[in-house]
Amino acid sequence: MRCVLLLLASAACAGCRPEVATPDPPASPPPAVPAPADDATRPAPPRAPVRDCEAHARAVRERVAGRGFHVLVEEPFVVAGDGGKAQVERFATHTVHWAVQLLQRDFFARQPERVLEIWLFDGAGSYRKHARELFGDTPTTPYGYYSAQHGALIMNIATGGGTLVHEIVHPFVAADFPDCPAWLDEGLGSLFEQCREVDGHIAGRTNWRLDGLQQAIAEQRTVALSRLVATTSDEFYGPGSGLHYAMARYLLYWLQQQGKLRQFYRDFRDGAARDPTGARTLCAALGVQDLDAFQPGWENWVQTLRRE
Repeated sequence: MRCVLLLLASAACAGCRPEVATPDPPASPPPAVPAPADDATRPAPPRAPVRDCEAHARAVRERVAGRGFHVLVEEPFVVAGDGGKAQVERFATHTVHWAVQLLQRDFFARQPERVLEIWLFDGAGSYRKHARELFGDTPTTPYGYYSAQHGALIMNIATGGGTLVHEIVHPFVAADFPDCPAWLDEGLGSLFEQCREVDGHIAGRTNWRLDGLQQAIAEQRTVALSRLVATTSDEFYGPGSGLHYAMARYLLYWLQQQGKLRQFYRDFRDGAARDPTGARTLCAALGVQDLDAFQPGWENWVQTLRRE
């Protein structure tokens, strides 16, 4: 994000930990292929920026000395938490390291240039207290947010690891695709707020956002897909943002289930100067001429999905 992003619509989910599983079998349209299938070309290994995570970690330790925080390095992050050494190490290994490795493998050719911080606060009281004391923030979400201003992911980790993975996506998108529109940035973040590992790839799972989207479809309250991808950041995060998040998530979930998501992201990123909203690239990935003509079939498919 280019500024402090508060995820008003975000929510916690089951810990986003690797597990051996296969994607949900998608319904029509059209016949699905396995989610990992679109890795015919992978991004080159990310160029590692020159940064001193250990020095940054020492500075963080000095900043919170005597306050019960454990601090460690999990590049490109310095991870700090007040829930004990075991908790911090568990999230650093099983969520942060795991997600970063898979996201880089599948999507991101560039890494964040600067050292970023992840703060894992052990409960709502600690989260709000330390967000105020360390960053001068008053959170408007109970789960967590990414502050580009402070270079920090500020989390109430008691709500689970899903929002943490969502927020990890944002600084990587900012580094890899600086002109990425909000619908794709938040669509990717939301897709992976409940996820698993499938054949060495990160894969989003159905989650709580499905309920509201299915209700909106039933009540004919969705927005045109052509309009969704054309939204400005102010429009995306403005009135109706919860529906925007859900539609973006499940549009990308469709691409994932068809084995087309990773190639779509790369094609859009590399061709954004010619297609800044991604509409033409999306039509090509979907195999359609018109997003709005595709929408009824997509909505019918969404109505067949079930939460895991």
